[in-house]
Amino acid sequence: MPKSTFSREEIQSFAKLSPFELKDTFIEIATDAQEHRPGQKGKSSAQMLNAGRGNPNWVATGPREAFHALGYFALEESRRVWTADNLGGMPERHGAKGRFDTFVRRHPALPGVDLLQRCVAHALDRFGFDEDAFVHELADSAIADNYPVPDRILPHTEEIVRVYLAEELFAGRPVEGDRLSLFATEGGTAAMCYVFDSLMQNGLLARGDRIALMVPVFTPYIEIPELDRYAFDVVHVNASRMAETGVREWRYPPEEIAKLADPSVKLVCLVNPSNPPSLALGDRAVRQIKDIVATDNPRLIVVTDDVYGTFVEGFRSLAAELPRNTLLVYSYSKHYGATGWRLGVIGLHDDNVVDEMIAALPQPEKDRLARRYGSLSLEPERIRFIDRLVADSRQVALNHTAGLSLPQQAMMALFSLFALLEEGRAYKHKVRDIVRQRLGLLLEGARMKIAEDPLRAGYYVELDLLAEAQRVHGKEFAVYLAATYEPVDPLFRLAEQTGVVLLNGGGFDGPEWSVRVSLANLDDLDYLKIGHHLRRIFDDYAAEWRASGP
Repeated sequence: MPKSTFSREEIQSFAKLSPFELKDTFIEIATDAQEHRPGQKGKSSAQMLNAGRGNPNWVATGPREAFHALGYFALEESRRVWTADNLGGMPERHGAKGRFDTFVRRHPALPGVDLLQRCVAHALDRFGFDEDAFVHELADSAIADNYPVPDRILPHTEEIVRVYLAEELFAGRPVEGDRLSLFATEGGTAAMCYVFDSLMQNGLLARGDRIALMVPVFTPYIEIPELDRYAFDVVHVNASRMAETGVREWRYPPEEIAKLADPSVKLVCLVNPSNPPSLALGDRAVRQIKDIVATDNPRLIVVTDDVYGTFVEGFRSLAAELPRNTLLVYSYSKHYGATGWRLGVIGLHDDNVVDEMIAALPQPEKDRLARRYGSLSLEPERIRFIDRLVADSRQVALNHTAGLSLPQQAMMALFSLFALLEEGRAYKHKVRDIVRQRLGLLLEGARMKIAEDPLRAGYYVELDLLAEAQRVHGKEFAVYLAATYEPVDPLFRLAEQTGVVLLNGGGFDGPEWSVRVSLANLDDLDYLKIGHHLRRIFDDYAAEWRASGP
């Protein structure tokens, strides 16, 4: 294949973009190639395969059917109270469970009603809820006729989600004697914004403070600290271990994790399992971080984004291993194919160093915070950080209208209850199998080697092309590539010549010559094609290298 039609200078200028913005450029290039390079019958020979974004191509249908069945029940509850043309009333709590049972008996063929009934029955049996109160919360949420009260998260929903997180992210072993309080948010992205903002508002972080990022990492965790408002001094904890020559292990060497022992590092952010390498933290790294917090840096705040935790068997979050120091961020988007629902939570155990640090602030800072939150309580100093997050999310003054919308919270509760049922567990294993099969097909086509790892989530894979060059053809070939081409040159060739769109790993603070492949958003056999295209591009570079020799 020919070289890219873009000059090295043009490629250098594009490389300054975020990988998600650069992806749009690749899509334009691939689309243009389809339109202007005809194949059979005037159609392009290059089918665009966009493996750049992590939006999965599966959805959990059962909980959604249950949600829509709930909607029919909720409308019946509304019309029972008040019916006038298109006008209904607000569902009533008293007798709600009895009316729900009647509804289920009257509509046995309604799609989703059986799963809805089993979700409700499981919740009542497992949590001992007041029957009417729980069913009313669901119905009222589906109707969405009220502001969220409490604003942080609805009471029954919080208990359900807490158990779901314990099962899926704490390996079924919640922290004994301590409660995880939750704030329902508009997805994981909102959670990230709220956490950074409230840590600043409450004097726990200040502009220019030193924080750490465990890299490679989801790009917004890199870009937010660079904003002028924060201008953090960022320490990179690099997953730089090699399994063998040319094969990255994507694990953190002890000397990298040791950077967290510096008491000037106030916060560390990680995605666990990682994005893009897609590996959960190993036991050695977890033990080292726990030792650092126990000895050298006891006030280190950990922000762990565990959205991919459900893809690793036996996954256990740092929020379970370091409950006093860790803010948990979780999103339902990937596991349930629910990016459009915008469902996330922030979790913080009630016994935590964040509240302790706020209580120990200098008096002028306490006075400032008392003024900030004084409209919410006669004792603003007693407001917990998890509740300050809620107030800060609406600039404090709009705290009375804060909170995730009620239909979103109802969907969150149903997703969580579904996961606790047998069919939810079967669904989890199906989506795990999907990404692992796709990973195998990609590697088969690319003929590339990755490290075997039982903690691999497999939602993405990060392939280091420079390391692969050294593994296959030796160091001289790797030196030639680095000297002759820009690190994103392979991505331009892929888009232009094959219609394949991938993301540059350097944009995630990974190796500059690495590429991220999402294994979630295309059909299985598309990954075999992507692998073949990647190998063809790689072989073209090797041919150019041989041709350049003496």
